[in-house]
Amino acid sequence: MKTNSTPIDAVIAWVDGSDPKFNKKRMHHLNPKQKHSIPGADSTRFNSLNEVSYCVLSIFKFAPFIQNVFIVTDNQNPNVDQVVQQYFPERVSDLRIVDHKEIFEGYEYYLPTFNSICISNMLWRIKGLSNQFVYFNDDIFLVRPLNPSDWFQNNRPVLRGKWVFAPYERLLWDGIKSIFQTITLRQKAERTSSFQINQWNAALLHGFKFFYFRSGHTPLALDKKRIGDYFILNPELLEENIKHRFRKYTQFNTVALANHLEYISGNRNLASSQALYVQPKSRKKNYIDRKFEKFESDNEILFLCIQSLDLASISDQEKVFNNLNRILEVQI
Repeated sequence: MKTNSTPIDAVIAWVDGSDPKFNKKRMHHLNPKQKHSIPGADSTRFNSLNEVSYCVLSIFKFAPFIQNVFIVTDNQNPNVDQVVQQYFPERVSDLRIVDHKEIFEGYEYYLPTFNSICISNMLWRIKGLSNQFVYFNDDIFLVRPLNPSDWFQNNRPVLRGKWVFAPYERLLWDGIKSIFQTITLRQKAERTSSFQINQWNAALLHGFKFFYFRSGHTPLALDKKRIGDYFILNPELLEENIKHRFRKYTQFNTVALANHLEYISGNRNLASSQALYVQPKSRKKNYIDRKFEKFESDNEILFLCIQSLDLASISDQEKVFNNLNRILEVQI
């Protein structure tokens, strides 16, 4: 099972938002007057319906060449050992829980953090992590068999996404909205952080002014040494980015940073996302059915992202899990 010559690991960022200790810490660091307006502080960002178990099982089923799976948490345990023992007993020893304290060693002052950008900035510091690794959120799943070349070619990461124009319209609108909110609320309004803007901020660091490479919600291949070397050479940039406990408009996205570093160093391993994005909140009855029908009809789809499933109806949640059970040939 571990015959690939170049090791590839998987890293999954996970949190249990229902944990009273975690929520107590989160609320302690929120200003009560701003807890509903601070970007990235919404409880749905931290809620879990055990998607992580499906994520792990999908890796072992469809990417058996992955050597180790590291689950990064804040003093929590996803308790996936039992389900892995049931379906992939030979892989239990390949799982490891990594606490934030390990990757923030020397930067403990910035803990606890509730900011996925900060956490992803520090993944290269996982002890024992292979140089080639794939970064997952726990709501992303593999849905068809993969090869190492889907993520790494010629020992360079495959960059999944597309080149797009700089988000000037979004920047202008965010500025206008911020001014309006400041006037109406009579206090400085924090601009809402976005996946798009945080990626653009990373491109700016490398001198891109009119275009940037935007990745989507898909497992993302990364080179540990390239990221680590950059942050070792730019420690002040790293520290500035990880000091925000909740997402901030001015932060840069780690994967976008890595992708642009790869591109300017000559990496032309470009590919589409090959991901199906599902956001089932407040959808029509046949939304989930249509999404999975699209998956069945398109053999190019390798990845599935189901975002904010906790906000979907119970019936839609059941549909999602029934389909995942069918695809993965499990029963959870």
